[in-house]
Amino acid sequence: MIHRRLLQLAGAVPGAILALAGVGLALSALNIVFAIAAGSVIAALVRGDHDLVDSVTVLAAITVVRGLVIWAREPMAARVGASVRIRLRRRLLTRLAAIPTAERDSGTAAATVIDGVDGLDAYYTRYLPQLIVVILVPAATVLLAATHSSGAGAVLAVAAAVAVIAPRAWDARLLRNGRDRWGRFTRLSSDYVEALQQTPLLRSFGASGRVSAQLSTRAEDLRRSTMAQLRVSVAETFVSSLALHLGTVLAVVAAVTAVISGSTGATAAVTVLLLARECFRPVQDLGTHWHAGYLGLTAVDGLDRLLSTPPSIRETGVHADPAVEGLVEIVDLTYRYPGTDTGVAGLRLRIAPGETVAVVGPSGSGKSTLARLLEREIDPDGGRVRIDDVDLREYTPRARGRSVVVVAQDPALFAWTVRENLRLYRPDATDAEIEQAARVADVHEVVCALSAGYDTVLAENGEQLSGGQRQRLAIARALLSPAPVLVLDEITSALDAETERRVMDAIAAAPARTTIVIAHRESACSHASRWIELRNGRITAAGEGPPAPRATAERAR
Repeated sequence: MIHRRLLQLAGAVPGAILALAGVGLALSALNIVFAIAAGSVIAALVRGDHDLVDSVTVLAAITVVRGLVIWAREPMAARVGASVRIRLRRRLLTRLAAIPTAERDSGTAAATVIDGVDGLDAYYTRYLPQLIVVILVPAATVLLAATHSSGAGAVLAVAAAVAVIAPRAWDARLLRNGRDRWGRFTRLSSDYVEALQQTPLLRSFGASGRVSAQLSTRAEDLRRSTMAQLRVSVAETFVSSLALHLGTVLAVVAAVTAVISGSTGATAAVTVLLLARECFRPVQDLGTHWHAGYLGLTAVDGLDRLLSTPPSIRETGVHADPAVEGLVEIVDLTYRYPGTDTGVAGLRLRIAPGETVAVVGPSGSGKSTLARLLEREIDPDGGRVRIDDVDLREYTPRARGRSVVVVAQDPALFAWTVRENLRLYRPDATDAEIEQAARVADVHEVVCALSAGYDTVLAENGEQLSGGQRQRLAIARALLSPAPVLVLDEITSALDAETERRVMDAIAAAPARTTIVIAHRESACSHASRWIELRNGRITAAGEGPPAPRATAERAR
């Protein structure tokens, strides 16, 4: 089965696929030569000839060369497979990074990127090269057999055609059912991922058993679907195998009949028997490789969906120098979430280098939207954000990451060591700089209390840490960034009042940078040089110094 989209994706490695096909053709040619030589040796033995040294030497040489070709093919296929997986996953992950978080399905994406791409390995490195071999080798073998016995050649031609063409009648149905099965598989994977991530919540609501039963029922449905696919596949294999074995038997019968009638010699019958095996060997291998690459074929919809999903942002910036001063200019900034009235509208704000500005307002007022726009997780519908007189969209991703750093309310931590997590923005940060940033974020003692200190490998998203500890690690990570603009989005929401005070005091005492503090609590804004209030995505009030406690409480309501 040749799939147009998969052939397009294979465009990155066409030379390698042709090279693998060339190796396969060479191996088939050696097999055919071996069959012809072996037929001659066997016939000579039957006749009683004893001078077989040269013939046996030829067979031994062919055997050695064939072994070398097989030995060379496997590493080549492994390298091509690795290349395909790496390139495809790079494309998929690049595209995933450009899709808004709210539009992603982690379980489906994981199944596609991991299982789907793994399935394509066999399709590209085994099935496609073998398809080229099947197009050429059986036809050549049939012609060779026909030179020894025209009847045997005709029988082999018909049998080979049936073996290659007949199973294709099942391919469309297998692919259609398989794509449906893949859809069920990815949805089930997504639900399993979600259930695992939310196990504490399900347990607290007493819903674990119910969700478990639902997942078990759907897993059983998937098993039944898989078994139905296997039954169709077995029927396809039966037809192909029947054609192969029946064709071999009939070809031998035709050759023996020719020998009995005297129209050909005994040597021809032996040679036809061996050639029949080589005629059908590529067809059998094609069937094996088809089933090996079948998973990739069924995953094509998921792959295509990911690759064709338009990115929320398009990286076309060429400005490679990061900002230095940290001047922030927001000009007529407008963004609306699709299908809602939520977002920001017409924001105008100028923040001088080194200034600290507090952004306050009730939930849904547009504060976090502003943070997402500042790190360019989303692009505005209108207006622009400028850092050091350069539109944020004009920066390259690397330059932008070294110009603005945003600490989210619910930060993401990786299953790496604490040290590696803290070096995310600055891989070259020294141990002393890491420790200093952790002290500023008031998390150094927490890290030292872990089993291996800074070399402790965190659980998924740092689950062995409290919410406040994760926030402080994220703050320390951001402080190591060289970016002159720091955006703190509700980063003290999980901290107690005393810890919040220590952290914010330490941030204020750190080397000066432009800081935007988004918060509900006025205590988090105590070092602000001025404040603005957002309501319904618009600036409705502003003032010098930190916001007054009473005003903040009223705004939160």
